[in-house]
Order: sequence, then C-alpha cells, then structure tokens
Amino acid sequence: MNLFADLLASTKGSTVTATGPRIQQRRGVEIKSARELKIMAKASSIVATVLREIMELVEPGQTTGDLDAHAERRIREMGATPSFMGYHGFPASICASINNEVVHGIPSKKRVIHAGDLLKVDTGAYFDGYHGDSCITVCVGDVSEEARKLSRVAQESLMAGLSQIRAGNTLLDIAGAVEDHVKANQFSVVEDYTGHGVGRNLHEEPSVFNFRTNDLPNVKLRPGMTLAVEPILNAGSNACRTLKDRWTVVTKDGSLSAQWEHTIVVTSDGCEILTDRGDC
Repeated sequence: MNLFADLLASTKGSTVTATGPRIQQRRGVEIKSARELKIMAKASSIVATVLREIMELVEPGQTTGDLDAHAERRIREMGATPSFMGYHGFPASICASINNEVVHGIPSKKRVIHAGDLLKVDTGAYFDGYHGDSCITVCVGDVSEEARKLSRVAQESLMAGLSQIRAGNTLLDIAGAVEDHVKANQFSVVEDYTGHGVGRNLHEEPSVFNFRTNDLPNVKLRPGMTLAVEPILNAGSNACRTLKDRWTVVTKDGSLSAQWEHTIVVTSDGCEILTDRGDC
C-alpha cells in the first residue's frame, strides 16, 4: 500500500480490532531481529499466496468486490488479519485500481472487471504483530500493447531497483535504477507516492522513493532493514489527482498506470524477497 509521507505519522500504541490493525508509534528506521524476520516472512507469504490466487482467478465479469472478499477470507483462513481494513479508515482488504486509477481504488460489488483492463491489486496481511505488503498488475484478457508494455516495464523497474539493494548502498541507488529503466522506456515515475519501511507498522520509515531527489533522506541500507519497494508508472504524465471518495488516485491526463511491489529484507550482499510469488 502506498500513502503520502505524512501518513507515516502515527497515533498511540498498536492494537488489533475486528476491522484491522492500528498504527504503532513511530520508531525511526528499525533493524529486524531473526525472530522478527521469521514472523514477517510468514506474513509476507500469506500476501504472496493471496495475490498468486487472484492472478489465477481474475476474469472478465467479476467485480473488484469479489476479489476483495476472496482476499479477506483467505488472509483470515491463514491466521492473519487484513492490513488495509480500517487503516486510516480504508474500508476493504485490497486496493483495486483499474486502468487510469493509480492507487487506493476501493473495491466494490458494482465495479465490474472487463477484458482489456489493467488491474492493480495491492494487499497486506498482519500476522503475529507484523505486516507483509505487496502489489501486482494483472492484464485482464486481451489488453492493448501499451498496457502490456507498461505492466512489464513496471515489473522490470521493480526488479532493477531490488538489484541495487545490499548493505552499504543507499535509497538513491534504488531510485536511480528504477528511474533510468522507466525513462529508457518513455514512461513516467509517479513522485507523489513512495515505498516505505514495513514491519510492526504497515508504513514505517524510511520513504523508499523511485526517482532521484534531494528532498527525502538518502538512508544507507543495513542488514535487517525491511522495505516495501513499489514503483508506480504512468503511460503519460506523472501528475495525479484524488477523487471525491478521498482515496482513489487517478492520472490527471487519463493515461494508464501500473504498479508492482515487494516486501524485502536487506542482506549483506543483496536482498531476500519476502513476498516472492515464484513468478519472477
């Protein structure tokens, strides 16, 4: 899930309710212990399983509400709680964003998925006090060449960023790799939203930006850091606007948008993808 940096700001200590986990106090960049990483691996594997299932079952005629119901049921069956449900008031277990919708689309039984749609599904699971977070883009049926390329380049840009993750490198190394691959393919990187740390909170420090900037802290990577890396690409301008529901973000020019995301842990010589679905 991808929120503005100010949503990293938190309330008091974390609790879990029927609607989902609450936000813990900010603690800066946290280094996770082996015990914590084991729990995060479980939370992330639940997310990976749910997204893999959605990739296989989505078809024209379904609704985004159908996918949300599947995700919530499966997350709970595997012993976790949906991370997104109730988070800052979000009303569902997945974000389902179609075509020119960039992020935070609210699923609905009235929103029908059609052949040719470019569907982004983002979800998280909260297990034993820790979160996993991941997003996929699904080409539904026969999509346009532009849509297929945009999804492919978005996934490639994610993997390019992950290839730069190792102890001693910095967030700018990730951002540069993402930005260079996106620009080489003549798409644009959305700058209003970034990746983030993840762990006891769904959103922790640092902001994992996907473009070169001096406006955000360029944190040096250390073993045990857990990050949600999530480049978002638009086919046209990177400018976005938020709809009246106060959640759904769309491209200003109506162009397509694609996103891929993984939760990873930094190691001494690379990273481990905790939300690996086995398809890349």
